[in-house]
Amino acid sequence: MSNSQKSSSHSPSSISIIRPDDWHLHIRDGAGLKSVIPFTARQCGRAIIMPNLTPPVTTTRRAQTYQQTIFDALGKNSDFQPLMTLYLTDSTPAEEIKTAINSGIISAVKLYPAGATTNSDAGVTDIKKCYQTLEMMQKLGLPLLVHGEVTHQDIDIFDREKSFIDQRLELIVRDFPELKVVFEHITTSDAVDFVIESSSYVAATITAHHLLMNRNDMLVGGIKPHHYCLPVLKRETHREALMKATASGNNKFFMGTDSAPHSKHNKETACGCAGMFTAFAAIELYAEAFDNADALDKLEQFSSLNGPLFYGLAVNSDKITLQREKWTVPESYKFGDDVVIPLRAGQTINWKIVS
Repeated sequence: MSNSQKSSSHSPSSISIIRPDDWHLHIRDGAGLKSVIPFTARQCGRAIIMPNLTPPVTTTRRAQTYQQTIFDALGKNSDFQPLMTLYLTDSTPAEEIKTAINSGIISAVKLYPAGATTNSDAGVTDIKKCYQTLEMMQKLGLPLLVHGEVTHQDIDIFDREKSFIDQRLELIVRDFPELKVVFEHITTSDAVDFVIESSSYVAATITAHHLLMNRNDMLVGGIKPHHYCLPVLKRETHREALMKATASGNNKFFMGTDSAPHSKHNKETACGCAGMFTAFAAIELYAEAFDNADALDKLEQFSSLNGPLFYGLAVNSDKITLQREKWTVPESYKFGDDVVIPLRAGQTINWKIVS
């Protein structure tokens, strides 16, 4: 792992932080959901649940059903709060935004450019078709979460985030200056700069794997399918820019794992399934990244404070404690009737939750 073994001799042996939240999480549905949601509920108080199921969660009614499925999987003793989202399409009516707000369970709407990633075929083909809906979101204060990549075949996959900024995101922010926008799982220095230079209505989530890894980790020594995600891992200079932003204390950046489980079978075939499963050790991986950057004192702000601030929510009331302790990641975890291969399978992580 790039930079994964660097740690400061001056770092503490344990830290206690306010319980974090995951502002970008995939948990799938059915038996797979029951297998993976307990990992997040153990670590986090809340999580923004992504809507790209098959079929996608395009209505408030379907989001209510999905949320109840999550509650049923966790049982009555869990305090975990799933924050639901709607999947934006070319034909999402503005009236659905009113319904979403009135329901009290919808925290955001997710924009997937059509074909950009897993289960995004029903996504947006032309953002201007959504302008009435975006206007209603701006009026009612419902955030837009953006998967920031263009999907044109003539754009290099490593340049798709930058092209999305230039061709789409600048337009959205210009035309809807008071719409809250979260630039999801950013991967480039271009995205960091855009967020920093934009108004207070624009923020970003950053994953642990994009803080810990660069594209060499996916390509050198043979292609590693379990390191394939979208947006893909980028150059080391971009990883460094992401780490600098997270370690700076800037409140525009917060934790969003983009943990995205796929069965071992689907990841190791020509399916092309994009996503890394990191929820099993989300905060431990972030702790390692911050430790590498000698910035453990900024972990709580990034993981536990900045997200609630942007979404206008109270911070969690309890704390968790992490200890510097190497432990070996299992080769796999149960995922419904199959298994999912976690990040660092068979390898070590340097931090562990102890309470």
